[in-house]
Order: sequence, then C-alpha cells, then structure tokens
Amino acid sequence: MTTLFTPLQVGDLRLPNRIVMSPLTRARAGTTHIPNDMMVDYYSQRASSGLMMTECTMVDAHACAFIGEGGIYSPAHVAGWKRVTDAVHAKGGRIFLQIWHPGRAAHSLLNEGEQPVSSSAKAIRNDVTHTLEGAKPYEVPRSLRTEEIPRYVEMFRLAAKNAHQAGFDGVQIHGAHGYLIDNFLRDGVNERTDAYGGSVPNRARFLLEVTDAAISVWGAGRVAVRISPLVPFNDMADSQPEALVTHVAQELNRRRIAFLEMRNENHTLPLEQAILAIARRHFQGVLMSNGSYTRESGESTVACGAADAIVYGRPYIANPDLVERFAKQAPLNQVNYDRLYGGGPDGYSDYPTLAAG
Repeated sequence: MTTLFTPLQVGDLRLPNRIVMSPLTRARAGTTHIPNDMMVDYYSQRASSGLMMTECTMVDAHACAFIGEGGIYSPAHVAGWKRVTDAVHAKGGRIFLQIWHPGRAAHSLLNEGEQPVSSSAKAIRNDVTHTLEGAKPYEVPRSLRTEEIPRYVEMFRLAAKNAHQAGFDGVQIHGAHGYLIDNFLRDGVNERTDAYGGSVPNRARFLLEVTDAAISVWGAGRVAVRISPLVPFNDMADSQPEALVTHVAQELNRRRIAFLEMRNENHTLPLEQAILAIARRHFQGVLMSNGSYTRESGESTVACGAADAIVYGRPYIANPDLVERFAKQAPLNQVNYDRLYGGGPDGYSDYPTLAAG
C-alpha cells in the first residue's frame, strides 16, 4: 500500500517520502531580501522532508508585498540562496524555489513609490497591508497593458535562471492566493477584454506563458505550479473554478511539469474534495494536495490515490523533524503564532527536535 513514506518520482527528482514542506512566508530576509544565516539554519533543519519549497520569492526589485521576503533578482540574492541550497544538499535534502510576483497585494511604500500592478484596476477590499509606515489600506493597482505582459513573463524567466544558478532543484510558480498570476486566473479580479481576459483559456494564458518560460530554463521535469481556485485570501473569487481547474490541469499535463500543487483551506470540505478530484482526472503527473492535513488524513489521501503527496504548512513551522515525528507518531510542537513574521530566530529556527528534546 502507498503511504506517506513511500518514495515518489517527481519529474526528474526521486523523493524519499511524500511529506512535502509548503512555501511558508516567514519574512526573515530583512529589507535587502537577501537570505541570511537564520534562513540557512531554518531550511537545512527541515531537509528530511521529501521536498521543500521556499517562501514566495520576489522576481523583481519592485515586487515586494512583505517586509523581509526573499528575492532572486540580483547576484547578491543568488549568492545568498546558494548558501541555503548548499546547506540543504549537505543534509541530503531537495528544495524548489517558489518564484512570485505579488500583483495587487504589493504597496507603493514597499516598492520605491511604484504603484502595484494587476490584471485589472481593482483593489483588495476591507483589509490592510503592513509597511514601514505602519498598516495601510491596499492601493488600487494599475492594470497591465497587453504589450507590458511579456516583460513580466521575462521577470519569471530570469528568476528561474537565477534559481538554477543558486543551486535549487527546481522552481515552483506561485499561481495562488491572489497574487499576480492569480489576478489573471480568477474572474473575481480579471475584467480584461484582451487576450488575457474573458474566457478561461485567456485568463490562464499568463500562467502558461510563465510556465513555458520556466521550462525553457529548467526543462519540464524541474518546474511545478501552485494554484488555489477556492481560497478567498486577498479578496479572491472565481465564478467557474471547476472549468478553470480543468483547463489549467489539462494544459499543465500536456507540458509534463514535475507536479501540480492544489492549495485549499480545508481538505475535508466536499467542494475542495471535488476540485481535487477534477485536478486528479485531468492531470496525470504528480498531484500534491495542501489543506490543513494531519498525519492520518494525509496518509489516507495518499493511500486512496486522491493525491500523490501531501504538502504541510503549519506543522513544518514548529517541527523541523516532521518526517521523524510522523514516523514515530510522536507529539508535535505547537506553533508560536506571535513570532510567525519577521524578527530573529525566536519562533523560526529555534524549535526543538525529538533528538534535542
């Protein structure tokens, strides 16, 4: 029987287990966005996971949504991440860089006065973002002109190239959670009337162009995609998520990418199970599911074939040795929610392992 501890071929990589570490924004890179010693420790501590994905990482100097996320747009960022990948590989781990543009979730105060961009000029409603001047309402973004879009595709291609130079094992394209690619994917935001708006194929065009750009650098077996068709975070919605997932899954399947990650909020909800089943039907590659799984529910999901691997978020924040804890059915450390974002090692790289305890 397939279990969480069964090895898995994912594109060009062989994973020793199916317990995958989610991309987790922790904002420890400071205002330079260059990975530091804390981040080297944090990722290398979690190298026993089947695969790690980094936090969302800026593809451009004006693509900041948080104070302290990592970047991958300069030689200094490449060098910083190379220290991380070297430390992870020294412990036998595997790590993908998640490449990302925040779209309308950015703020001009974090980007040298540059107005956020999106598919359409619709702001995130009823929420605030955090800047160096404190909490601020989200700004109305500028709708990208059709002729500008190739420049943004090129940002992702260069980020993929830099990730290769930094020693990563592949890249994951962040198409979820209301950031730039998702601003195009879902019609709750996308009101365009050009080739990037309207129909599902048009709304998926930007994601697929970015995917093709990453494949041109890495080959399909080292490229992954994350989508979240039902997640309302950042004021997102879509009127036809089933059709969107069907088309995206079919197109990614045709490209034979390494894996597709379906990001939901609660895997027990019937609609989320139905969307996962649609992805499973139309994507014959490795399908990963992310949505508040426990060890037991992850095990049953893999055993029944609904997904090939389970992506864990919060459990990995507090448990660097999550694989070992799952194997021994040991208790989990609890997350220190007061220390999720920014600051020092406290609540970041200081969680105890079973061996240390």
